[in-house]
Amino acid sequence: MSQRRPLAELEQSTDFVRRHIGPDTADRARMLAVLGVESLDALVEQVVPAAIRRREPMALPAGVSEAQALAELRGFAAHNSVMKSLIGLGYYGTHTPSVVLRNVLENPAWYTAYTPYQPEISQGRLEALLNFQTMVAELSGMDIANASMLDEATAAAEAMTLCQRGSRSKSTVFFVDADCLPQTIAVVRTRAAALGIELVIGDPFEHLPTLECFGTLLQYPGASGAVRDFSAVTAAVQARKGLVVVAADLLALCLLTPPGEWGADVVVGSAQRFGVPMGFGGPHAGYLATRDAHKRVMPGRLVGVSVDSNGEPAYRLALQTREQHIRREKATSNICTAQALLAIMASLYACWHGPQGLRTIAARVHRLTAICAAGLRQLGYAVAAEPFFDTIRIDTSVYTQAIHEHAREAGYNLRAIDAGHIGLSLDETVTREDLLALWGAFAPAGAVLPDIDALDASIEDVLPPAQLRSSSFLTHPVFSRYHSETEMMRYLRKLADKDLALDRAMIPLGSCTMKLNAATEMAAITWPEFASLHPFVPAEQASGYHALIDGLEAMLCQATGYAAVSLQPNAGSQGEYAGLLVIRRYHESRGEGRRNICLIPSSAHGTNPASAHLAGLDVVVVACDKQGNIDLDDLRQKAAQHAEKLAAIMITYPSTHGVFEENVQEVCAIVHEHGGQVYIDGANMNALVGLAAPGQFGGDVSHLNLHKTFCIPHGGGGPGVGPVAVAAHLAEFLPGRGPRAIGPVSAAPYGSASILPISWTYIRLMGAEGLREATASAILAANYIAARLAAHYPVLYTGPNGRVAHECILDLRPLKDATGISVDDVAKRLIDFGFHAPTMSFPVPGTLMVEPTESESLAELDRFVEAMIAIREEIRGVETGALDAEDNPLKHAPHTAAVVLADDWNHRYPREQAAYPVAALRQWKYWSPVGRVDNVYGDRHLMCACVPVSDYA
Repeated sequence: MSQRRPLAELEQSTDFVRRHIGPDTADRARMLAVLGVESLDALVEQVVPAAIRRREPMALPAGVSEAQALAELRGFAAHNSVMKSLIGLGYYGTHTPSVVLRNVLENPAWYTAYTPYQPEISQGRLEALLNFQTMVAELSGMDIANASMLDEATAAAEAMTLCQRGSRSKSTVFFVDADCLPQTIAVVRTRAAALGIELVIGDPFEHLPTLECFGTLLQYPGASGAVRDFSAVTAAVQARKGLVVVAADLLALCLLTPPGEWGADVVVGSAQRFGVPMGFGGPHAGYLATRDAHKRVMPGRLVGVSVDSNGEPAYRLALQTREQHIRREKATSNICTAQALLAIMASLYACWHGPQGLRTIAARVHRLTAICAAGLRQLGYAVAAEPFFDTIRIDTSVYTQAIHEHAREAGYNLRAIDAGHIGLSLDETVTREDLLALWGAFAPAGAVLPDIDALDASIEDVLPPAQLRSSSFLTHPVFSRYHSETEMMRYLRKLADKDLALDRAMIPLGSCTMKLNAATEMAAITWPEFASLHPFVPAEQASGYHALIDGLEAMLCQATGYAAVSLQPNAGSQGEYAGLLVIRRYHESRGEGRRNICLIPSSAHGTNPASAHLAGLDVVVVACDKQGNIDLDDLRQKAAQHAEKLAAIMITYPSTHGVFEENVQEVCAIVHEHGGQVYIDGANMNALVGLAAPGQFGGDVSHLNLHKTFCIPHGGGGPGVGPVAVAAHLAEFLPGRGPRAIGPVSAAPYGSASILPISWTYIRLMGAEGLREATASAILAANYIAARLAAHYPVLYTGPNGRVAHECILDLRPLKDATGISVDDVAKRLIDFGFHAPTMSFPVPGTLMVEPTESESLAELDRFVEAMIAIREEIRGVETGALDAEDNPLKHAPHTAAVVLADDWNHRYPREQAAYPVAALRQWKYWSPVGRVDNVYGDRHLMCACVPVSDYA
């Protein structure tokens, strides 16, 4: 006879928290026993300082089941109206190829991957990103393109600072074409104000023949739709040593002469209409291309071709020393999160359609637009006469409001220009039926609608012959080979199989929190109600989005202890930048605009000083003591020294060294005493949620990484979301919050809105108790690994009770001194064990920073520990002479299948040790597709596009 079990117990057994947190109750007991601690709460008491621990739980509802969370998401979706938006302004309807949607966007092999800093296990996504760079460079007519930017507007802002660095002009003026996208102008204005750059906005044909400026931004085609010949004004700017940036539409460049061919120095834009849904504004891949002369000051990431240890071609991130992790306040940008996953989708759209297919799509869009304009003229409307590609401006006089209403009744959103004009932008999703419906919205009652076929037969295209493209593009075989679904499916599988992502193994990266991205959390991002909305639709059409966004902001306020949150920043770096601008605006509002000093501890993440510099602040470094804590004496001295000009301090908590500093409240008090604000970097929030809140223990501002703590996947290097959270006295300065707000920092009002349902769902599934348990479990996992490995590798920093926070730093420097085995050798050897390396040489050179996260099972934690112990034994073999100091498995890792199976084996260690260093690998083995990649060769022989066709001969 079965025993009755209470309903509550039966419901608990299907609780999502049990799915998210890897170790079960029995596993946790075993882990706690290793630590000699009775309970998870007792461990938290040892790790988190009592003075900062939350006294009350977060005011969040209890977690729900996955089915209930999806039902609530369906409720939000039902309040969004999916209409065909012909608003344009850089956002267009597009058809995502189903083979790409299913095999990339919805495939964890792609979306759970990390930034490809370890190239040997990233060859698939690096190849796809190289395709993206090739596509952008060839379409724009430039020498080199990077691996994506955050969006078109931030790409333009970054291009402005590139011009400032690269121009030989002495001017402080940057000119902006008034026909640029309005959101681009706004973001550029925000950046210029922070850096003291004077903007002049106007008609380029009126100003540029005589204006002294270090650079200019032009739009091609313009926001109005006009296609103008900028060659003469480009020459005029360059004659006075200025540089010319052009924001260009990639689809239009399939028909129009690319800017590189008429002299542009930099080309920026968005790849959104190449198969990436609008998603209420993002995420989308921005792009930036430039001339070869500027490649070493180009912002963002750059994929290059090098060779591996076997002399075979291999991809890698090139010129990484430009990044903020190394150059800090001298970095070329603070782009930490790019848009890799979206860039990959855009590149695959180009592979799917090929050059002829893209030309056909572009020609069809233009042809439909020309027919639409002709039909509107036939109905009696005046349409702007300039040459256009896909956008027209219609004089609607007193009928404007009625036309908008008729269009919406028919299911269309048009662009509201002013009381007498309407804008219309067509895209690849528009059909003949759409033209008839649009004409019907404009037509007077009883009017006969134009005949599409008759107009098609009678009118010409309107692009000037002199501006038509004559050069070829996308000539590499990769853009011509994969036009059948079978071939594309196999190509995507081949690329994914080269990579090591979270779907294969733990990625124990310190500071990067590579945790579970649950399928239920991901489900809604492809629903049309979230994916198909234009960011500038009328508010009532996005009420479901607004309700979800309001709810997520409230959830994040509970998690952080702050009063207000802005979700606009579309990367952690943008969140930092926005937070610092808020601090600056606050000081200015109090008549203290002189405050421009930002204190930053020497251990800080490299984005901190880079962001401070971009926000117009001067960095003063604060020392750390031998335990890795902020040196309070040095802080007091520097806070007092700079009291008149002190704007802020930027700290990371728990610290970058992986410990909870006991004196964090004193640090905050010292800075407040001298008039500054406290910025607490949210990179390590996975150690805080539910246990402590930065807004409660002294912080004024924090940014969060939703792609870390709140489960948005890293996507191989983007997307990310970096909300900025602030105390009550700073709320009015957040972007979009009123007359005293800072300007926008991203193109869309809510940044990467379409992936916000992921974090909302995670929090809703977990509830307050589940989130607290997740945080405590992350701390348990880190301390378990530290305890298991302490006898083999010194743990560099611990708190007062000998504990770490959610990550630990393993010190390999003594081993390097004794054996010559470097942190690089250990990282590459881990690949042979099927692991991504921990964070290398940050924040301390020669160390590994390990963050296991709460999502990893005890079995996976033990597998990692076993690998690290086995590697330590190999190092010991070098110490004792059992292994040769140069010819050993660490120095030659990773070992490819081709090397292990080769007829000749000339190493002093056996093949079996190379391939199967632990027995479990015989059951499942990830083989690195390439040997160790030569970074120096890649930078000395820089090639950042697809291998030339001649190399295939």
